[in-house]
Amino acid sequence: MSKSNRDKYTLVIGLEVHAQLLTKSKIYNTDSTEYGSLPNSNVGVVTLAHPGTLPKLNKKVVEYAIKMGLACHSTISRFNIFDRKNYFYPDLPKGYQITQDRTPICKTGYVTINTKEGERDIRLNRIHIEEDAGKSMHLAAETDTLVDFNRAGVPLIEIVSEPDMRTSDEAYAFLTEVRKLVRYLEICDGNMEEGSLRCDANISVMLKGASEYGKKVEVKNMNSIRNVQRAIEHEFDRQIECIENGIPIISETRTFDAGDGKTYGMRTKEELNDYRYFPDPDLSPMHVSDKWLEEIKSSMPSLPRELYQKYISEYQLSEYDAQVLTDTKEVALYFDEVCKLTKNYKAASNWVMGPVKSYLNELTLSADEFPLSPKIIVEIITLIDQGKINFATASQRVFPELLKNPGKSALEVAQQLNVIQDSNQDSILPIVEEVIKEFPLKVEEYRNGKKGIISMFMGEVMKRSKGKADPKVATQLLTKKLEEV
Repeated sequence: MSKSNRDKYTLVIGLEVHAQLLTKSKIYNTDSTEYGSLPNSNVGVVTLAHPGTLPKLNKKVVEYAIKMGLACHSTISRFNIFDRKNYFYPDLPKGYQITQDRTPICKTGYVTINTKEGERDIRLNRIHIEEDAGKSMHLAAETDTLVDFNRAGVPLIEIVSEPDMRTSDEAYAFLTEVRKLVRYLEICDGNMEEGSLRCDANISVMLKGASEYGKKVEVKNMNSIRNVQRAIEHEFDRQIECIENGIPIISETRTFDAGDGKTYGMRTKEELNDYRYFPDPDLSPMHVSDKWLEEIKSSMPSLPRELYQKYISEYQLSEYDAQVLTDTKEVALYFDEVCKLTKNYKAASNWVMGPVKSYLNELTLSADEFPLSPKIIVEIITLIDQGKINFATASQRVFPELLKNPGKSALEVAQQLNVIQDSNQDSILPIVEEVIKEFPLKVEEYRNGKKGIISMFMGEVMKRSKGKADPKVATQLLTKKLEEV
């Protein structure tokens, strides 16, 4: 697609995100929600819709939905009814899904994202509660469809945005922020690969300056945030190409093929069922009391955007550092604990973003599994600040040794490794004089203006002192001796 053609059009994106909630039991019964169980092992009479069975709402589901609403600045609905959404798929045991149509638990709200132009609020239409369907499996070369009902009845929240996004990058940022929020709130693990976070993208294009949106296409079956971005990019080009060639855009549901990066038509919107929503007669209306809402508010953790602002304003960190440190809740909490014990926030940031995160990534661990306490990291920072060791020695020798012996102090390990820096001028000066005496031609070059050569002298001093000479003291002595005529 040529840039000139793209520049004529505006991309319009709205996202519908389904988050599977981390409850131990399903939304309307006590069947387990455990992922990875044998097919059809987490099912009972309510899940399978046996005659005469009745649903009973899981209170924790409502609490989790309200937490997400509070995190997204939504208005919490105090009076809720549940509706039946009727459609007939083989993986839907009852022939309908219990959801919320007219009274979503959370109305409006917004999610703040970072863009190249700065922060931007993406408005939400609603967040509502519903149950998941089962899973149909179509195996290659098989004519039959296998159905696993383990997922049927697993609680979901659906986060529906307004069509406020204009680039695939903004959609990527929105999904990343939503995933961060559900993980910080500990209401969903956010794993798109396992289907616990799923996204449908509503995409249309219109001529720049137009006031009316184009025909909307819904793209499903995307199992990563990157694939959502790829699908949007492809669909943008495809729709422009259709318009430029006089081909009408069909309002349809399409699927995304991650292999070739293209979308393919599944069914037109006209072919979809009329869901015939009506209030579920088996579930009584639900009221959210003032007391319950206040209890949920008081249990809210610090959210990534709050911590991001705190790290920039209070800790004076860069936007990049703040972004990386708030990427996961565990890392942010660990960093916060380090900062409670030191005022050298930049050093704390460097250590958590550098050696700590490298170790966690290498072993695929989360920060709450890191073997060294925040106190030990602060001990290392203090040794460097006091000039007793330098960063290279600390990260390459002391840190690895502490990981093997997490019960020891940083000073103890540094002493055992014999890497405590010598700051005594009387012991460093003879080494400096020896190096200067040995390289008279290099001394002449330095005095003739080649000041960068001091690094060669420093290298020699550090080598002869076995890395123990304090670089600051050694540099001062070298400079002084080299300037002497």
